[in-house]
Amino acid sequence: MGKSQNETLIIGGGHNGLVCAFYLARAGQKVRIFERRAIVGGAAVTEEFHPGFRNSVASYTVSLLNPRVIADMALKDHGLRIVERRASNFFPHPDGRYLLTGDGRTKGEIAKFSARDAMRYDAYSDEIEMIANILRDLVLETPPNRVESLIDGIPQLLKLGKIANRVRGLGRDGELAFIKLFTQSAAQYLEQWFENDAVKALFGFDAVVGTFASPMTPGTAYVLLHHCFGEVNGKKGAWGHAIGGMGAITEAMRKACVAAGVIIETDAPVKKVLVDGSKAVGLELEDGREFFAERVVSNLNPRLLFGKLVPQDAQPEVFRNHMAHWSGGSGTFRMNVALSRLPSFLALPGRAIADHHTAGIVIAPTLSYMDRAFIDAKQQGWSRKPIVEMLIPSTLDDSLAPRGSHVASLFCQHVAPELPDGSSWDNHRDLVADLMIDTVDAYAPGFRTSVIARQALTPLDLERTFGLVAGDIFHGALSLDQLYSLRPMLGYADYRTPLEGLYQCGSGTHPGGGVTGAPGFNAAREILKDIG
Repeated sequence: MGKSQNETLIIGGGHNGLVCAFYLARAGQKVRIFERRAIVGGAAVTEEFHPGFRNSVASYTVSLLNPRVIADMALKDHGLRIVERRASNFFPHPDGRYLLTGDGRTKGEIAKFSARDAMRYDAYSDEIEMIANILRDLVLETPPNRVESLIDGIPQLLKLGKIANRVRGLGRDGELAFIKLFTQSAAQYLEQWFENDAVKALFGFDAVVGTFASPMTPGTAYVLLHHCFGEVNGKKGAWGHAIGGMGAITEAMRKACVAAGVIIETDAPVKKVLVDGSKAVGLELEDGREFFAERVVSNLNPRLLFGKLVPQDAQPEVFRNHMAHWSGGSGTFRMNVALSRLPSFLALPGRAIADHHTAGIVIAPTLSYMDRAFIDAKQQGWSRKPIVEMLIPSTLDDSLAPRGSHVASLFCQHVAPELPDGSSWDNHRDLVADLMIDTVDAYAPGFRTSVIARQALTPLDLERTFGLVAGDIFHGALSLDQLYSLRPMLGYADYRTPLEGLYQCGSGTHPGGGVTGAPGFNAAREILKDIG
């Protein structure tokens, strides 16, 4: 194929690739997306996994999707509708007690376990919200970057000064909280606030979602915070469901892109990035076709991009070594389940749709339970008492299952991305899937017999299907050494790479993982700056 002036080629039609494409096309650029699967959306897709039963196959809930992206892409005009859960989270306990949070009931629920913790809850929430507001301000900004000259450095120094002023404006206590949330373990941070184990688990669960770590691991307090800066329909901190599943988000994005003039090719896996000296000049597809353009943008995990698609000899040695050791890997085992009826929990019996059925149903009663799950997985490959978060989206969306039936998403942890004995996940998929079903059944007897069909995705399956290397939903760990100006590497936090004309727009860049659209938005802005 010939070279097209001002054309941009995007690798991967996940949500960030679609967002980046839209903003470039809206600015008058020619954009072409290459997606290796038959549909766009990456991990945010809705698919039928059993006749009549559809579900969000990988990514499964909405909160972090940026309001600016929703508005600019007119996603609601393209059919997107997001509804709130009737309750945020439901934590059943083995002794029959439970916590049911959200919609003004959280403080009262905490009081059932600890009057002292209930009194502390408002101050805790205020502190989390105060720091989350700082993150919200930074989400759609390019991080300060390392520079080689004084002239280039002035804008970066101004950025740093601006951020320092924001943090300084928190006051001494706020600054201390900021530092703690970026450096401490979730357990250490929460122990300063709460005394009851069940209450600490309620907030500590977010610290391990999608992360192969214990809540006792330093740095997990930030993962907790990362899950707190979202909103649904203008309500901060809320979680919701996209009618039609997560694929409804990316389908609306696809429509916005097409309307803006973006060309999208599916079933078009990229084999390699074509390089001339130190400049990216195009792409070669698996089918042998070559496309040349002024710019190439990757929506892939950085390790996948620089480990497989970019020639090794085109990368500076320090950069190549850094990317080879890019830290990632998730403890996630993902299941989609077709159900003949709703579960009835020992803690809250009944099969008629109730608020707790619409919530995130979390089996992780204490931080020690979560820690043990992580240790088990590291030592034995998977936890014998796993963490399970179950959502039943059909309680909010009757388009996903036949009348009277339901679908459930099971987000299960911990499992090792690579099994310690060297065996393949293909040999253990059904055994571990049975364990996850049995774990839910212990809290909701009869759950197993309600299962009509199931789809189980190991870390290996998540990598094969969605390009989530080692099952990593964040495209790289959200650790202190891989955040902000260090994501993906000091000197390349501005969505550019060592190769001229090659950019990144995926979750391996700031602000990290989740269905946010922010990396795609930010990358497009920087690319348009370079275009001038």
